[in-house]
Amino acid sequence: MKRPSIRMTFVIIALAAAAAVVIGDLAHQAAGRKLRGAILAELQPVALKNCTLKRFGSANDGGYLMCENLVEPLDAGYSYGVGRNDDWGCEVSRRYHVPVHQYDCFDPARPTCNGGTFVFHDECVGDRTGYRESRFFDTLENQIRKNGDTGRRVIIKMDIEGAEWDSLLAAPDELLASILQIAMELHGYDDPKIVEVIRKLKRNFYLVNLHFNNWSCTPKAAPLPAWAYQVHWVNRRIGVLDTAMPVPAPMSPLNAPDSPTWPDCQLRPPRSEL
Repeated sequence: MKRPSIRMTFVIIALAAAAAVVIGDLAHQAAGRKLRGAILAELQPVALKNCTLKRFGSANDGGYLMCENLVEPLDAGYSYGVGRNDDWGCEVSRRYHVPVHQYDCFDPARPTCNGGTFVFHDECVGDRTGYRESRFFDTLENQIRKNGDTGRRVIIKMDIEGAEWDSLLAAPDELLASILQIAMELHGYDDPKIVEVIRKLKRNFYLVNLHFNNWSCTPKAAPLPAWAYQVHWVNRRIGVLDTAMPVPAPMSPLNAPDSPTWPDCQLRPPRSEL
């Protein structure tokens, strides 16, 4: 007579465990969507009265928008995450006759630039100084200091596959406040530090461009359309906010799909822009 009651007890325990798993999974999904919504809420580009956007670098992947008229005077460029070519760095170096310091400890290729000056550093940027396995990392602050560029007028391009979050969290506000413009690609949607870093950057910069990389389109990132996205930051000291323009500001037509053959996945414009 005891066996049916024992089996029933096991059934109840199994059902309770399954329900706990389902509830936990739903809670995790809700928390993830809330975080992604918070990221999107922070990524609201604004328009500047004094910014003339221009695309620097490649026509597709490897091209970044910057405020052309706010670049000069310029002392140096910094290009983080280089690979086999650095079209952005080459155009900056040739156009403004400045050295571009390149940092990449994963790809041993040394890009060249006819008519420009590249200074390649076989190291990566991170949140602390030291080796990780066989690769050397240093902080953004140290790298700029070692090149003698502390307090000088520099611009930065950064595409380092997710390492940007810890690197920028470690960067002092005083250093960030001295940088003119930062063109970068951000990666990820499931780490709370993403919101922390974006808010930190917004203390010193205006976000003036947001474009999603169509190599990374996925419904898993909703309400973000993709898990990688290019942004452009302009120092508040040199940018003049246009308060008459809507927020988010309309996306510039200078943006282009990273892959010209893959489907695109940008945010839908507000109804007022349709």
